[in-house]
Amino acid sequence: MKVLLINGSPNEKGCTYTALAEIAVTLEKEGIEWEIFWIGKKPIAGCIACRYCKTNKKCVFEDGVNTLLARKDEFDAIIVGSPVYYGGPAGQLTAFLDRMFYAGRGFAGKLGAAVVSCRRGGATASFDRLNKYFTINSMPIVSSQYWNMVHGFTPEDVKKDGEGLQTMRTLARNTAWLLRCIEAGKREGIAFPEQEPRISTNFIN
Repeated sequence: MKVLLINGSPNEKGCTYTALAEIAVTLEKEGIEWEIFWIGKKPIAGCIACRYCKTNKKCVFEDGVNTLLARKDEFDAIIVGSPVYYGGPAGQLTAFLDRMFYAGRGFAGKLGAAVVSCRRGGATASFDRLNKYFTINSMPIVSSQYWNMVHGFTPEDVKKDGEGLQTMRTLARNTAWLLRCIEAGKREGIAFPEQEPRISTNFIN
C-alpha cells in the first residue's frame, strides 16, 4: 500500500510541505509507504480542450502530469496539498489536477484527501475546491477530526499549529486504516462496485 502526496506549492519545503511531512511521518509509523511529488516552480499549462488525451491516453503537454499518469497504478491513495491564494487553491496546482484527472482514467476506488495551508482565511473554500476532484472520480474521501488545514506564514509557524498538525496525523491514521480495510475486503472477495457506462447530459437535452 502506497500513498502519493502531491505538493502543489511553488515552495518545495514551505508550509504545505510541512503539513504533508507530518502526514508522511505518521504513515510511516503505520507501515504505509508514501512519496511526495512536488509540482515545481516552472509554469504549468492549463487544459486547452484539445482532447489529445482521449486518443493517446496522456496529456499533450509533457510534464509532471504524464509522469504521474504513467505511475498512477502504484498508488492506493492520493493526498493533495495546496497553499491558499486569494481564497482558493494555487492556480498552478488546479491546472495540474485539471489535466491529470481529465487525461487519466483508473482513479476510481483510490482514496483521496485534500490538505490546505493558509496564513489566515480561505482555507475551507480551497478545501472544498480540491475535494471535487475526488468526488467526480469515484474516489472515497478520507476525513479527519477537523477540516484538513494548517495555519501559518512560515513553516516554523505551522509547526506551532498544534491542532492543525494533529489533524494531519489523524488524517494519516485514518488513511492507513481505510487502506487496510480495503485490503481485508479484497481478501474476502469484496470488489469495488461495478461502474456503469458514463451518461453525460446537459440542461438542453
